[in-house]
Amino acid sequence: MTAHSKNNYSADIAIIGGGISGIVTALELLDSGKKIILFDRDIEENFGGLAKESFGGMFFVNSPQQRFSKINDSIENAIKDWFSFAEFDQDEKWGKLWAKSFIEENHLLYQWLKNRKIKFFPIVHWVERGLDVPGNSVPRFHMVWGTGHGLMEAILSSLKAHMNFKNLTIYFEHFVEDFNLANGKISAINGVNEKTKEDFVCHADEFVVATGGINGNIEKVKQYWHKEWNKPPEKILNGSHQYSDGIIHEKVEKLGGNIVHLDHMWNYAAGIPHPYPKRENHGLSLVPPKSALWLNYMGERIGPKPLITAYDTRYLVTKICEQEKQYSWQILNKKIALKELAVSGAEFNDGIKNKSLFGFLSTILFGNKKLISSLEEDSPNYIVANSIEALADKMNSLTGTNDVNVDILKASIKSYDINFEKGKDPLKDEQIRLISKAREYRGDKARTLKPQPLDQKNAYPLIAIREFILSRKSLGGIQTNLQSQVLSIPDKNNEQKAFHNLYAVGEAAGFGGGGSHGKRALEGTFLTTCIFTAQKAAEHITKKILK
Repeated sequence: MTAHSKNNYSADIAIIGGGISGIVTALELLDSGKKIILFDRDIEENFGGLAKESFGGMFFVNSPQQRFSKINDSIENAIKDWFSFAEFDQDEKWGKLWAKSFIEENHLLYQWLKNRKIKFFPIVHWVERGLDVPGNSVPRFHMVWGTGHGLMEAILSSLKAHMNFKNLTIYFEHFVEDFNLANGKISAINGVNEKTKEDFVCHADEFVVATGGINGNIEKVKQYWHKEWNKPPEKILNGSHQYSDGIIHEKVEKLGGNIVHLDHMWNYAAGIPHPYPKRENHGLSLVPPKSALWLNYMGERIGPKPLITAYDTRYLVTKICEQEKQYSWQILNKKIALKELAVSGAEFNDGIKNKSLFGFLSTILFGNKKLISSLEEDSPNYIVANSIEALADKMNSLTGTNDVNVDILKASIKSYDINFEKGKDPLKDEQIRLISKAREYRGDKARTLKPQPLDQKNAYPLIAIREFILSRKSLGGIQTNLQSQVLSIPDKNNEQKAFHNLYAVGEAAGFGGGGSHGKRALEGTFLTTCIFTAQKAAEHITKKILK
């Protein structure tokens, strides 16, 4: 849409944020024939936000892929698992309503994606199975063929092909800072064009917040650090979007909007400083090998229940943050790295990202050699050695301490390897039991080694990876009703009103209602709930303006 003047824009609908939720909102609203402006603070090449960098896992219930693999699933079963893992507060209302609504309409979202030529890998992954708290009772993590990069390419292609695409104007490098009120109603947003340094104002009838959460702002992450996680680590890597800073959350709260559950976050336990950083404090999220030993800063095996990925990510973060120094080590060997080490994202997953079946199968059969080579050459936190003694020396050299005692490190490795000696029952070790349990499912068996001793000369070199907590997603946010309208702070009678022309979608809304995941997510649920909340906002706005 043509601006009335250099710094004065107007439209029927203004969307703040160019991630997946903002883009889907715009796509769905194009059907209305109305004029839309989308403001994105990032540069054009990053249009799509964190979703574009993601692995592209998506949560579906009773899908064709599940049925192909003879996985029996149902809406009732999924709701049970979701509510179990979420551990919602007893008085939680909107988060529960959003979770139930999302699962019940899950099949419609699957078809929406298929209609946009988005394909899924036939084998469904099984993550967040749960430990003390039951999680996914069946596999539900569907990988997009093309990763999140391919997902966003398909959605953007659908956007550009829309017959009303001319009604959408996108302004990049535009930082929306605040709302303007007139007669008690939001009338405009204002901000700055960060490229030209000029101020702007945009008048509209409807406004949609799609700015992401707070987890790109490490100060806010520490401010709202959950009490169950002890104190926040001194070093937290940023695995979120750099502009998910919570600024608009503050402005919505100032308007009287209800901001809830900001202490609920989905952080990861296995982050390393990115070997090729694209932004400040940029972290790379590793998928930790199940067969690696997870040790504390001294080289002791964290316990009493050993840490292992794919069961309860929140538990991993909790246990690491209980340590005096809140980083950890994973000890493995080259054989484990080739079979199991991966990255949670589009990067370094070239076979899937490029939709190359040969490339994907090559990684499964021979390992992700590109990833391992990159880490060996360019990540100081990835240490290789041909003896435990040399490994301990290098670990201490990296940290500039003598924290790792070689005898303790040897004992930690021995505590695992001794289970494979003659006459021993390996399944008495909880980690070995969980590895064996995971391998019963063919999707995990292909990517997980049969349990075996770690200290094997034929599997050398040994590897130590120093890992930090990595900030990722906000599970709380702006509270919304089932139409994605922002809700007011409860009055003295605990009653709330919906803002007539202000909506929040995606991570900004805690993926629905200010917290549809509760304390834990079943994974694959972030991209899908971003789309779902965007659809609900667009549906309500369209009905309202076409009356």
